[in-house]
Amino acid sequence: MTSRFQLKWIIDEQNSGMLIKEFLKKEEISRTALTDIKFKGGGIRVNSEEMNVRYKLLTGDVLTVVFPAEHPSEGVQGEDLPLSVLFEDDYLLVVCKPAGMNTIPSREHPKGSLANALVGYYQRINLKATSHIVTRLDRDTSGIVLIAKHRHVHHLFSKMQQNGQVKRTYEAFAAGLLAQDSGSIKEPIGRKEDSIIEREVRNDGQYACTHYRVLKRHNAFSHIELQLETGRTHQIRVHMSYIGHPLLGDDLYGGDVTLLNRQALHCKQIKFKHPFSGEEMMFSASLPQDMSVILEADLL
Repeated sequence: MTSRFQLKWIIDEQNSGMLIKEFLKKEEISRTALTDIKFKGGGIRVNSEEMNVRYKLLTGDVLTVVFPAEHPSEGVQGEDLPLSVLFEDDYLLVVCKPAGMNTIPSREHPKGSLANALVGYYQRINLKATSHIVTRLDRDTSGIVLIAKHRHVHHLFSKMQQNGQVKRTYEAFAAGLLAQDSGSIKEPIGRKEDSIIEREVRNDGQYACTHYRVLKRHNAFSHIELQLETGRTHQIRVHMSYIGHPLLGDDLYGGDVTLLNRQALHCKQIKFKHPFSGEEMMFSASLPQDMSVILEADLL
């Protein structure tokens, strides 16, 4: 098996004199992670020697944190499924998920999910990790998904998401012709009564904000681009239905299924800073065939 996930720093003058525990807190390593490192097979080393968190760091010290080995969830079986990988390094994966694939297993679909594919892929490359999916998509939404290769990386991305630093852009086909070229929908979303799946705009829901821009108006639908300020379940689908323009193919929220039998929604781009290098990263995925055909034919 490959070596366990680890991080390494060379201590500069600015951080000289700090206790290891203070330095690691600054580096966003959680108290839970430190407990796991101490009791579940991890380690903290300074210049290759084991140290405890009360050691006072000096300029030039090489601090290494080795995390415990991860084990895949027993509920997620590894499967040999195709993965469309846009980017991969030691910390993260960016993949393009097809429509019809769950992000994680469900009671109705215990196999065939992106999580199953990831666990299978990790097994084949001998990576000790479980699936840490940062940005989820509905089963019938296609497009880009960001994945962390380790629990700590997932923790860092979660912080970035809370601060609006992971930005996704979507394309969709909305029924009818939107009157405005752009706009924002700010309506709270909550679970619909008597349903475990469906959501709706409701006064007691959570704040939700969707920004949209019309790319082109066709005869009976609008090709739009969307960005989310928040990430509520089914947010785009609920908001577009609420303003009278449900997505084509989205029968759950009133969309016409004549041209498409799934919601016409695709995550086409993601932007974020690499959690360790700080490099600005951007990845794109073109429209899948079922949506491209509608545009090319311009049937409506």
